[in-house]
Amino acid sequence: MATYRAISATCQAIVRLLQQSWRPELFDDAPLQFAVYSTQDFADPMDAGVSLFLYRANINGVQRTPPARIDANGQRRRTQLPVDLHLLLTPWAKAASLEHEILGWTMRTLEDWPILPAGILNSQVPNTFAAEETVEIVRNDMAIEELVRIWDVLPHDFHVSASYVARVVRIDSELDVQAAGPVLTRQLDYGVVEE
Repeated sequence: MATYRAISATCQAIVRLLQQSWRPELFDDAPLQFAVYSTQDFADPMDAGVSLFLYRANINGVQRTPPARIDANGQRRRTQLPVDLHLLLTPWAKAASLEHEILGWTMRTLEDWPILPAGILNSQVPNTFAAEETVEIVRNDMAIEELVRIWDVLPHDFHVSASYVARVVRIDSELDVQAAGPVLTRQLDYGVVEE
């Protein structure tokens, strides 16, 4: 299953999906860039393209304690850590109309490919996800107050963006589970309650 590199691999896989889906003729041969951004990258953004910014990672509340599992080698594995990644996708261009077109295309592309298979997830960071693993990309209905707070701390003025959640990224533990022998006898002790 997914290693601790899963968060980075997921972000890079989304950018890779957009790069592979982009065709220059869609935007009058405008050269677009696609990149994963950190906070400081907003101080000097790209001229034209799409940035992906991971602004929050939290534990999935629905699948908080999935059961331990048995791997392919018959070893008992620790419980996976189910993580949701909250992403901000921002189109960049010199003209507002081009920005809007890029945003529409980006949202449509993610709607067309909402499930990322292991082949895409492992394309930039190999051997991170198992062959049967997937990550789902869904639209996130972010309150305008939260969006404004994010842009308040970024080193750039407010910019039109789309918010998504990559769910559920399941990260495996690096620790082995120590196997104990079977229970062979049961011993029940009774006590006396003093008054």
